[in-house]
Amino acid sequence: MPDESASSTTIRVLLADDHDILRQGLKMLLSMQQEMQVVGEARTGREAVVMAQELLPDVVVMDITMPDMDGLEACQLIRSQQPATQVLMLTMHESEEYFLQSLRMGAAGYLVKKAAPSDLRMAINAIAQGGAFLYPGLAKALIRSYVASPTSATQTLHDQESLSTSSLTQALRILTPREVEVLRLVAEGRTNQEIADQLTLSIKTVQTHRANVMEKLDLRDITHLVRFAIRHGLIPPEP
Repeated sequence: MPDESASSTTIRVLLADDHDILRQGLKMLLSMQQEMQVVGEARTGREAVVMAQELLPDVVVMDITMPDMDGLEACQLIRSQQPATQVLMLTMHESEEYFLQSLRMGAAGYLVKKAAPSDLRMAINAIAQGGAFLYPGLAKALIRSYVASPTSATQTLHDQESLSTSSLTQALRILTPREVEVLRLVAEGRTNQEIADQLTLSIKTVQTHRANVMEKLDLRDITHLVRFAIRHGLIPPEP
């Protein structure tokens, strides 16, 4: 049962990793964060799916390689059953294949285990607020995949046929100049902190702009955001 004494703004986190020492370390780290509460721990992907249904966490921090059911399948099930629960993949794998597959399964973030603790906290905060978090450099992999995919040309043609040039321009015009800047930087894979530093804004303001962009453009996830940015020339389609 959820802890009713916890603040309504507390981010409720479920940890899923089959390595007990690592999982306990993550629990200790996150328990030190005032805005976070670890509500459960799972050792397998199947346990994570069951516990996500019971506990309804805001964020599941999920390893990819686990027994019984891997993190990718577990992520897909959790996202289909509890759309409000976001999944952050925390893994040793830095390969583009795992990264892109995680996004296809519905993950909102991807972080490697060698990342700094501050990156983990930033990632959880970002996806809990409806944003996305990509390990630096992986956004370029997403762009390459979008361009190189056998279906990308067909998808782009379909998008262009279904939206006239004027309607595309109109879609972009509903954003403020600052929101366009934030959209471009998010699509490039910049973190909230990097965007805040570059635009001389607070992280909270950046998060607000990101949320507004996603809502105004009806973008469900980072893949749709990157596609939008490429179609509108905000970032180059070259790998």
